[in-house]
Amino acid sequence: MNAHAPLSAVVTTFDNAATLDRCLASLAFCDEVVVLDSGSSDATREIAQQHGARIDIEPFKGYGAQKQSAIDKAMHDWVLLLDADEYLTDAGREAITRELQSPRAEGYRLPRQEWLFWRWPHPGTRGNHQLRLFRRSRGGMNQVPVHAAPEVTGRVIYLDAPFRHCGEADLAVRVEKVNRYSSGLIEHTRGKRRRFIALRLLFYPMLAFLKLYLGKRYFLNGWAGFFAAKTQSFYAFLKYAKLVEAERKRGAQPFE
Repeated sequence: MNAHAPLSAVVTTFDNAATLDRCLASLAFCDEVVVLDSGSSDATREIAQQHGARIDIEPFKGYGAQKQSAIDKAMHDWVLLLDADEYLTDAGREAITRELQSPRAEGYRLPRQEWLFWRWPHPGTRGNHQLRLFRRSRGGMNQVPVHAAPEVTGRVIYLDAPFRHCGEADLAVRVEKVNRYSSGLIEHTRGKRRRFIALRLLFYPMLAFLKLYLGKRYFLNGWAGFFAAKTQSFYAFLKYAKLVEAERKRGAQPFE
């Protein structure tokens, strides 16, 4: 087999002992594994040491900034970015190894398979493609609040290299997360003008549901797919409802 371009895997962590072992085991084929921890009190750093990762510790600077700091510490130009609760499948490792023998692009969107409360998705469910493999000399994290993601200058294509996300195990945790994320968006958009908020509040939650349930075929996953689409719809509702609430409260008298 031809040699592939050197690859650095990059993972940010904070108290991820429950999922980190599987994540790092899936990255053993990489030429380097960088773990940037933000002060874990569990066995996260010990697990990273067991896998031979290079470990740095920095205070948490925000989602995008923390990941960019980890990317900057990588030794190689090619970077594979995973969260500590994600892992690359065997097929994903093989596809990346083959592709980096003769790269066709500066970045690649990989299909992420989401854990749906008590099951992995039906094979017919369409994955969410995310830019996770890229040349760091051609890109890095954007400044989008809460959902910061890599951006690359140059050609970006899809690569059939699946990775899995060990998401929330129950509805209570999922609802708590969407509540926290929607509040975070409000903080980051405070003082900025947003157009057509009322229309978005009325129509976007249903569109978000249909996009997942029908468009990405979550209906193939029974109740788990229905719950996932409904909570995504609820997240869309919350982020616009909280904007409307903030606008109505601005200048209003308490208990008027």
